[in-house]
Amino acid sequence: MPHTVLVTGATGFVGSHVAEALVRRGDTVRTLARPGSDTRFVESLGVTVIRGDLNDASALPQAVAGCDVVVHCAAKVGDWGPVDDYRQVNVEGLRHLLDATLGQPLHRFVHVSTLGVYEARHHYATDETEPLPTQHIDGYTQSKVEAERLALQYHRKQQVPVVVLRPGFVYGPRDRMVLPRLVERLKERSVIYIARGRYALNTTFVGNFADAVLLAIDAPAEQCVGEVFNITDGEFVSKRTFFETVADGLGLRRPRAFPPVPVWLARLMANWREGVFRRKNKPYPPRITQAQLKFAGLNLDFSIAKARTQLGYAPRVCFAEGMKQALDWYKSHVAAATTT
Repeated sequence: MPHTVLVTGATGFVGSHVAEALVRRGDTVRTLARPGSDTRFVESLGVTVIRGDLNDASALPQAVAGCDVVVHCAAKVGDWGPVDDYRQVNVEGLRHLLDATLGQPLHRFVHVSTLGVYEARHHYATDETEPLPTQHIDGYTQSKVEAERLALQYHRKQQVPVVVLRPGFVYGPRDRMVLPRLVERLKERSVIYIARGRYALNTTFVGNFADAVLLAIDAPAEQCVGEVFNITDGEFVSKRTFFETVADGLGLRRPRAFPPVPVWLARLMANWREGVFRRKNKPYPPRITQAQLKFAGLNLDFSIAKARTQLGYAPRVCFAEGMKQALDWYKSHVAAATTT
């Protein structure tokens, strides 16, 4: 049976793909969009746009009224800045949204988290039984841990039918943030390999993640409500493979093969540079941060067995095909725009 779905963050990268997948299968979709945000794409899909944000007491009741499903994709992302700035959006914004749903019949509340909530260390087939750290490496990951706990608390105490999905590094068409920044670093020749780039990256094609959201909505409640699921492409992709795929696909030179930087040295450098930048109250991060070290230098391998078993999740798109789609979109939209 078709649902009426509120997708927060539908004007962004991940949210736009979720909204598109829902519309494609026949659901009625609406989104909450901040004044001034570009809504042309979602409006072209037939998504109803309500202007406001997660701290807007008047817009939230209108946004959730009549919806039987909420997919919460909106978040403040990044690896720099005061933790309270992240909490205001990622924790308090979520609290306002959950409060707005109380008292109305809700089939499912899908909360989009991140594999970044796990401790910043090497991971080898880590599953959802792994306890989360109390203190994290930056405001984003700290606030996302707190947001997960808040969502699950509303499930336990208020019976909100929450499902938490933890995607890894999400890539694909319409990424206007991460891939463009990486391309600039490749052009600058400033990408270096940590530990020879041999460790795993937790790649998650955005279309595969949208599939997981649909499954989280459709799966029987006893198999998913109140549960947390890791979501990746389910294949090993090394950091070196990732960087070289991007470079080769765009005709750029591959990162130089300097003597490999060991993880321990990179961690010392990141801690030192972050400390210097914080003492100087820099509004921007240093070239290397703990988050960048995790992305480039730690083994990020997470089990998706639970999602396969309880959601029926089976990634449709492999890394090679997903990255081809991402790079094709980048070349036709981002690169083309900079040359005209």
